Amino acid sequence: MKQKITLSIVVLFVTFGLTCYSQENSDREFYLRPSYWRPYDKRGINVFETTKQPDTIPFEGPRIRFGAGFTQQFQSLKHENPEAINNGGSSVTTAGANKLYPISPGFMTSMANLYIDAQLADGIRLNLTSYLSTRHHNETWVKGGYIQIDKLPFKGNFWDMLTHLTTIKIGHMEINYGDQHFRRSDGGHTLYNPFMDNYIIDEFTTEIAGEVYLHLNGLFGMIGVSSGTIKGGVDSVIATTTDQTTSRNPSIYLKGGLDKTIGDNIRLRLTGSYYHNSSSPTGLTLYGGDRTGSNYQNVMEKWVTNAGTSAAAPQASTVIAFSGRFNPNFSKLVDAYMVNGFAKWRGFEFFGTYEYAKGRTKNEIDKREASQFAAEGLFRFGRDESLYIGARYNKVESEMPNLADPIHIDRVAGAAGWFVTKNLLLKAEYLVQKYLDFPTSDYRAGGKFDGFVIEAVVGF
Repeated sequence: MKQKITLSIVVLFVTFGLTCYSQENSDREFYLRPSYWRPYDKRGINVFETTKQPDTIPFEGPRIRFGAGFTQQFQSLKHENPEAINNGGSSVTTAGANKLYPISPGFMTSMANLYIDAQLADGIRLNLTSYLSTRHHNETWVKGGYIQIDKLPFKGNFWDMLTHLTTIKIGHMEINYGDQHFRRSDGGHTLYNPFMDNYIIDEFTTEIAGEVYLHLNGLFGMIGVSSGTIKGGVDSVIATTTDQTTSRNPSIYLKGGLDKTIGDNIRLRLTGSYYHNSSSPTGLTLYGGDRTGSNYQNVMEKWVTNAGTSAAAPQASTVIAFSGRFNPNFSKLVDAYMVNGFAKWRGFEFFGTYEYAKGRTKNEIDKREASQFAAEGLFRFGRDESLYIGARYNKVESEMPNLADPIHIDRVAGAAGWFVTKNLLLKAEYLVQKYLDFPTSDYRAGGKFDGFVIEAVVGF
């Protein structure tokens, strides 16, 4: 495994050198880049679905491009859960079941992604993304890959007209539900996110899917069909005492909206998304599909497993990899809706999200509800908007199994960043996150964590 990672790093550094050289060749516009593609550097910020703008690099045969994302973090956070019972103890053997993991300031293990983008034919490209090292999986994993078709390989006026309007994506890929996933941190690639981590409810997953887009004068619509889970499978569905449904149903998701530029300085975008699955055999992963982990390490996590026994041991980092997030656990069936708004005027930028979901697990009879609201404002300034400051508010309300009243979690964060170059970003964030209305038997009762995190990011 070490040899694999070492070889990967060598390949990345060689690729970085070639990429830097290519960027200086303005006549080729970042030579080797694929068509209809989102750059992994500063130019990819506020890029959502790729457009149908004509490509400026003629197709002269297959070409391939390597890219990467690296993130190194320093964390200084503290946490507490004063309302939780059984939260005492100062060692593994004496720690109560709700004792929080002891943390102190320090560097987190760096994360890295590898991107391979190949132009296979005129208007047809392939993407393969691998996680080289992340919190949840320390070893190399393939995130997914897909083929995007922007030019159909058929002759005739009808096909030319259809090509002008249509984009097709097929693969095991990051599905396009909502707009939040375009601004999130993804393992080693955190350059698109002006803050440290993603939303408290992180609606993100990679599924075996196909998506068809129609674009027309700033308006677009999309329909997608997916497996509903990260992994494929042919296993039969086993009925439970609370759920006799044994069908394996696909997920159907829709998205539509507008993205308009008015004059030279104003951009407006408004989208709505819907995701539906009525029966999953192995567990839906819309809210648990991230295989990289949180950018807050070990906060608001239990310290030990099997507390009070001879088998007590500290929780493994891969087990508590999603610190600070909340999964409503709609694993059997779900209906989810998301509305996103984006506005930019000169250096001022706003992004907002409202989401509502209803679903349950296979062991529940009644559906539960969860909702999330988030709003962030940024001001980008300096030469080429290389500096920014911003604030984000994120709030979650969710019903829980066997609880009469919903729980609440909210986060307030302020951030600042500096693009040293379009490939290099230094950013910092101060945040406060609170856990409200949890029962005292839950380790999150009265929970709170706060402090600051600093990240150094490379994306190319």
